[in-house]
Amino acid sequence: MIFVDADACPVKEEVYRVARRYGVPVRVVANQWMRVPHDADIELVVVDGDFDAADEWIVERAGEKDVVITADIPLAARCLRKGARVLGPKGREFTEESIGDALATRELLSQLRDMGEAGSGPAPFAKKDRSEFLQKLDTIAQAIRRAE
Repeated sequence: MIFVDADACPVKEEVYRVARRYGVPVRVVANQWMRVPHDADIELVVVDGDFDAADEWIVERAGEKDVVITADIPLAARCLRKGARVLGPKGREFTEESIGDALATRELLSQLRDMGEAGSGPAPFAKKDRSEFLQKLDTIAQAIRRAE
């Protein structure tokens, strides 16, 4: 299963393409309704509640042999602890080895922003990012399929 933290995800179409190729079901999890393809294996899950309701829904269900697509580093850490593979929309796979650094960097940047020291956010999403994401998701899907 692929879980998509969907509210600000720029690579949903790429997820659908890879999921169809490998016959993997997709759960698009969002805080509000959005259009998803009419496909028996793609389901939109709209969660009610607070800002983190979608994250909670994903964490409760993600596990081994699942892939979570998110740019949310704390969500990535929680899903890794459940055994899921986690991929950011720019093609960066979060791992047990890399998540500590990612969390520390996130915290440092948050503190700098709070002090008015850091102004710019992440680099804009580029065509290269989309390509890297697609390639990495395909690789992960193949690896999971081989492990079954």
